[in-house]
Amino acid sequence: MKHVSILIFFLTLLYSCSSNQAVLKPTIVETPPVASLVEVPRSQSHSFDIDRLKRFDSYLENEMHDNKIPGAVLLINQHGQNVYSKSYGSREKGVELGMPKDEIFYIQSMTKPIISIAFMMLYEEGHFQLSDKVSKYIPSFKEMQVATETSGDDFKTVPAESEITIKQVLSHTAGLSHGLTGTDLDNHIARSLYFTPHDDIEARVEMLASLPLIGQPSEQWYYSASPDILARLIEIFSGMSCAEFLQQKIFDPLQMKDTGFNIKDGQENRMAKLYQTTQDGTLQLGERQTPAQGHTIFGGTHGLFSTASDYMSFCKMLLNNGKANGQQFVGRKTLELMTMNHLGDIPYTPGQGFGLGFGILTDVADNATLGSEGSYFWSGAYNTYFFIDPEEDMAAILMMQFAPYTNFYSDKLRQFVYQALN
Repeated sequence: MKHVSILIFFLTLLYSCSSNQAVLKPTIVETPPVASLVEVPRSQSHSFDIDRLKRFDSYLENEMHDNKIPGAVLLINQHGQNVYSKSYGSREKGVELGMPKDEIFYIQSMTKPIISIAFMMLYEEGHFQLSDKVSKYIPSFKEMQVATETSGDDFKTVPAESEITIKQVLSHTAGLSHGLTGTDLDNHIARSLYFTPHDDIEARVEMLASLPLIGQPSEQWYYSASPDILARLIEIFSGMSCAEFLQQKIFDPLQMKDTGFNIKDGQENRMAKLYQTTQDGTLQLGERQTPAQGHTIFGGTHGLFSTASDYMSFCKMLLNNGKANGQQFVGRKTLELMTMNHLGDIPYTPGQGFGLGFGILTDVADNATLGSEGSYFWSGAYNTYFFIDPEEDMAAILMMQFAPYTNFYSDKLRQFVYQALN
């Protein structure tokens, strides 16, 4: 997940505050008792020592006391039942109102796994093969150029040695970029994709096709805007907008009533406030808040709002071999394919790999973390995290809303969840 740390320093800039805002003094707000109740289903056995899970409570509360993190929501599920459901701190610093468990968060790159599953649902309908060239469906990707340098204003390029495939798009090995590393080339990519107005996802994907690749297809893993291509292909294959497809095929059947690219009318006050980490490591309210509505680019890289409980519905479906509420969303073998390492010899974070839309834990010892090999995960720019562990039949979600991104609390989530397993 070190790649995710690069992740979205840039996307953070889209909606986060400016760096010259005055630093606020830390404010400690006691959470009302109702916001700190532990919910343990009586009828369902689980493998957790609840007293040991409370160590995470103390840790998060101390971090809030030191003004390092804002209010948070934690949800842990095992064997299909929520065994630990808590909220921490206040909805807004300085306001004596506890963080609701149904707070709506801007989940940024946690959009990517949902888009990947939606796209593979269309694979199961026979619309494409993973080996297909993207240009078969979006002709502008036919003759891509690869940059031979990343500095300056005039980037020298050479023709790509092969065409980008759909599998490379899913696995971030196509040579595409997100524009996050700070090089002149990535800054140019970022400006073109995110600081140039686009009416819809088709326009942004056409812009992506016009930009140079950072490397030859299949030769590297590079965190990229490639899920936007998936969103555009969803439109092409389904005849619906990506937003409509997700709503009809995933959100409504899974009863994810608070998930979408725009927050529903009348629910705007449930959106979490965005905070910014200052130079001294404490928080201040973001000067720029994410708009609740008005979004027209229904992309795959980021963009969805959701709650911890909604996202857990998605995770539970995946844990149940792609089935929920009497419906098979994605086949068991398709899910197995998506959650295995597809990188081969391509360098990546030690002990981890990448599948078709998910990060994968491949070697616990090499990764030096608690967990199970075969677990899969991702996170969002404003510090929202999830992981799914099929071996333990478990999923965990931690939702916060501050920038910039840090992988620190993702590691802490694993540490405290796994240490509590009997």
